[in-house]
Amino acid sequence: MAITFEGVLADRSTWRLEICSIALAMDVIGTRSSMLILREALYGTTRFDDFARRTRVTDAIVAARLKELTELGLFTKQPYREPGKRTRDEYHLTDRGRDLLPAVFALMQWGNKHLQAEEGGPLRLVERGTGEPVVIGPRTESGRNLDLDDLAIVANGDWAEPQDT
Repeated sequence: MAITFEGVLADRSTWRLEICSIALAMDVIGTRSSMLILREALYGTTRFDDFARRTRVTDAIVAARLKELTELGLFTKQPYREPGKRTRDEYHLTDRGRDLLPAVFALMQWGNKHLQAEEGGPLRLVERGTGEPVVIGPRTESGRNLDLDDLAIVANGDWAEPQDT
């Protein structure tokens, strides 16, 4: 079964696709290099050279992506200076950037399950202290876990225009 669409969304021909949140998000983070930079930032990386080394992406691409992600408000720059060297910037995730944690780790979880050997991927996300595996997936605001069959999508505002019949 698939997600159901309720109300005006039942007729998908009425959707205003130019404001699709998935498409807008992919415009922001839809490149491999952007996702790897976000992964590294969530792991604690803050310095340009470390982003380039750990993502194995060229300096030019890392510079371009960090600039884009900073302009979009996912990172802030903070200057630092090592003794005897010029001032450089560190990149720190903003709340907006940290809010991408579920998306990044959901991709890791999917890759571990479907693209790695039977024992899963090289890394697992667990709760610090207990070691209990963390599962990223759909759930209600109250914390109840849901399956795909439990989900419905409804219009938020005038995203879809009802058609005259």
